[in-house]
Amino acid sequence: MIDFWTVFSAVMPAYCLVVVGVFLRKADWLTHEADESLIRVVVNVLTPCLILDNVLNNEALRRADNLLLPPLFGFCGVLIGVSVAWGFRRWSGARTVKEERTFACAAGFQNYGYAALPLIIQLFPRETTGVLFLHNLGVDTAMWTVGLVTLGHAGVTEWRKLINPPMVAIVSGVLLNLAGMRFPAFIQTTNHMLAACCFPLGLILIGATLAETTPQLRSGGGWRLMLSACAVRCGAAPVLLFLAARYLPASIELKQVLVIQASMPAAVFPVVLARHYGGDTLTAVRVVVATSILGFITIPLWVRFGLGFVLGRR
Repeated sequence: MIDFWTVFSAVMPAYCLVVVGVFLRKADWLTHEADESLIRVVVNVLTPCLILDNVLNNEALRRADNLLLPPLFGFCGVLIGVSVAWGFRRWSGARTVKEERTFACAAGFQNYGYAALPLIIQLFPRETTGVLFLHNLGVDTAMWTVGLVTLGHAGVTEWRKLINPPMVAIVSGVLLNLAGMRFPAFIQTTNHMLAACCFPLGLILIGATLAETTPQLRSGGGWRLMLSACAVRCGAAPVLLFLAARYLPASIELKQVLVIQASMPAAVFPVVLARHYGGDTLTAVRVVVATSILGFITIPLWVRFGLGFVLGRR
């Protein structure tokens, strides 16, 4: 039995690390100039180590259903989220086409990485974490295709973005796992130590980014847009994703991943997409902040409900 307070306790460290990042930026101990190098370390070194740490020697990833379905569900889950957000865009209070498109993109993507990861690590067996990374491969594919098309950019031309160290780690890790490859103990220990640094540092960097972007909210207005984002990301999308997770064929590990993914607030990365691909950055920030604040309450509630509805756990 996983009760509300167990889930709440698993959620809290992620929010606390984000607050640490906000404090470090406000105190000027984590400077803006350091962000780029630290992000490179997280993406190019720590994330691949975390992936390998959970994919290698993973029995669940030696089954065909857990190799093929998670990326498909990840991609289709984003399509569901973006479609719901697209339907809400005219009622969101967005004043321009750019704001409407950014709203649909930002509200359509769940926080599939640094918020979901610590929850899955704490609540489920190690095998489920490996399935999460394959699921996220589908979400990443959607990010650089569906996400950019939603913003009005030719996303299909950005497919090269998918060839990156995390993707290479997923593919190589799956192949090595299927081959039964084992590394010497000291290499596994070193990799595990690096992996343990990944999501704490990633969440701290997210907090630092939010500390810079949230002052834009003081420009006033945007309440209707933020409420609409909460209705999409913390209301309608979870219901649809829970239904898909319950009735579509999927392994227990994938269903566990889908329950957590459905419960997540909006992803932070669409803020970056909006900034670099012609979207409205303030709209994306409003979506992220509003759903993240509400998620403090809704994540435990949705996870608790989802486990009961999808997996029959009470």
